[in-house]
Amino acid sequence: MGSPFWSLGFRPFFLGAGLWACLAVALWLAALAGAIAVPSAFAPAAWHAHEMIFGFAAAVLSGFALTAVPEWTGRAPVGGGALAALLGLWAAGRVAVAVSAVIGPGTAALIDGAYLAVLCGVVGREIVISGNRRNLVIALAIGLLFVANALTHLEGLGGVASQALGLRLGLAVMAALITLVGGRITPAFTGNWLARGGGARPPPFGWVDRIALGTGVLALALWVAAPDSLAAALVLLAAAAGHGVRLARWRGTSTGAEPLVWVLHLGYAWVVIGLALLGLAHWLPGFAAAGAAHGLGAGAIGTMTVAVMTRATLGHTGRALTAGAGTAMIYLLVTAGAAARIAAGLLGEISAALTFTGGALWIAGFGLFCLLYGPMQLGPRIDQDGAGNG
Repeated sequence: MGSPFWSLGFRPFFLGAGLWACLAVALWLAALAGAIAVPSAFAPAAWHAHEMIFGFAAAVLSGFALTAVPEWTGRAPVGGGALAALLGLWAAGRVAVAVSAVIGPGTAALIDGAYLAVLCGVVGREIVISGNRRNLVIALAIGLLFVANALTHLEGLGGVASQALGLRLGLAVMAALITLVGGRITPAFTGNWLARGGGARPPPFGWVDRIALGTGVLALALWVAAPDSLAAALVLLAAAAGHGVRLARWRGTSTGAEPLVWVLHLGYAWVVIGLALLGLAHWLPGFAAAGAAHGLGAGAIGTMTVAVMTRATLGHTGRALTAGAGTAMIYLLVTAGAAARIAAGLLGEISAALTFTGGALWIAGFGLFCLLYGPMQLGPRIDQDGAGNG
């Protein structure tokens, strides 16, 4: 395949993630309104959560990993027919889960589970062959997502009582990745941007970061295993405080002139908010657990993934690393959608209206991403055809 679209993983998978973010939420809202019935063996709320984690977020992780691994390892990227096959396998999983009541939950589980298994093998193989063991954590995360996805399918097969365990594990894995990867790129890109104006860089990785990361992983593990326990609630609040201190050290208040940088701080702030909401939910019986989880889901994952997708697309297509008004609007729409969805869990009397508002804002944000960044992902690098990087 000679098309630039199949040259690097970010192109098909970021565009696929953006399109699925719009379509899956639109289907979910239509189902809530009673306009359609998704023929899935999953309960409606579980289907929605599954597709946001193992459909949308997994596609973003795929695009990131398949683009970053060649840079880490010095090996040739997965492209052409192999990349098209991976995208096709991911898309087959989306269809299979959506129609699992028709084809059967077992068949859907095999089709959907195959994608993360293959991706884990591809990424892990490249890293191991290169000897770059430091980044095996990405392959491990994909492997844990495979396990989490399998747990959600086991409910439909009668293997476990609820899909909640698998959904919590999937959300926790993605949140932990944000604290790890986001914790690398946010201070690094902030420092690069501040250095242009002679400003001081954020402090280097140190004991504050180690404590925040360790406490965060422990808190997420406790929440996955015992979400209603007092121990989980207390450690979640401690983790929120630790990550809040970590974020404050990165000088985000000095980045207001560049959306491509401040959105990284906004995305990481959602980690703090999400952890705090999950902890506080222990003492707020009226606050649905799903509402609290949207702090990490729609907030942290939604905002940070769109931040990474826009920056990576600009950089890998030869464009200047700066965001215009349209890109800033994407960020604001996605994060406003997350805020509305969380508010829906707190304000029961207008919960339905806020849920639909949050969904509409999310669709608008990712729809704008597809409109602005889809042509970049489909086209060649502009600095390779003489257009420069303006």
